[in-house]
Amino acid sequence: MESKKVTLQDSTIAYIDEGEGKPIVLLHGFCGSSRYWEHVIPVLSDSCRVIALDLPGHGQSGPLKGSSTIENLADQVKNLLAELNLQEVTMFGHSLGGYITLAFAEKYSNQLNGFSLIHSTAFPDSEEAKKGRLSNIEKVNQSGIYSLIDGLVPKLFSPVNQDENYVGAAMEIGYTTSAEGAIDALNAMKDRPDRNQVLEASTMPVLLIAGEQDQIIPAEKTFSVSRANIKQSIIKDSGHMSMYENPHDLIKEIKDFVSTI
Repeated sequence: MESKKVTLQDSTIAYIDEGEGKPIVLLHGFCGSSRYWEHVIPVLSDSCRVIALDLPGHGQSGPLKGSSTIENLADQVKNLLAELNLQEVTMFGHSLGGYITLAFAEKYSNQLNGFSLIHSTAFPDSEEAKKGRLSNIEKVNQSGIYSLIDGLVPKLFSPVNQDENYVGAAMEIGYTTSAEGAIDALNAMKDRPDRNQVLEASTMPVLLIAGEQDQIIPAEKTFSVSRANIKQSIIKDSGHMSMYENPHDLIKEIKDFVSTI
């Protein structure tokens, strides 16, 4: 998978653009990158055009200029789609990427034909979670990005899926996150609003995916709204990282969803 770069209004974005067919966009989670999808993209690109970007301050992308909010991150995704001349896509957001997907659906629903939250939630941070974000900001400021990643990544995987190769790969990706990018994302997540109304109001196809053993965002937080246009799916034998823990079932869910659009 070859990474490309484009300079947009608010930052330089690195992205992968593979395959032909229906365009789908993959947004990774906090301290991840487009490499999170390395087991997923080769299969999906057989039948779809897959766009997977490094979010600002993550991977090979530069940080956003000015304040970083979930809404500004959604704007940057829109800017990339405009650069690629993509008018309508199906968007899949993992964790932080899901928060951005919801903001995108709220602001730019005319550019979506469907969207999915993968191990994510429409709920805002609890007060306890906000304190955790602030604590992590302090950790990055005092000890750097490696300290944050070493404590974070193992918790993303199910206790029964602590495979050294997978955990190690996610940690190596995490280390590429800039301190500025991590802090910007932590502040953006801390301040994001409740977006359950986006799920309640949307009439387009929606796919909500939860990990059976997710210790970060349990299924009940993902499955916050039930409607006829919303499909709820649980990935077996997976924590917060089904793209590593059970890519076969995740790919099937994505492909089945895209085939209905």
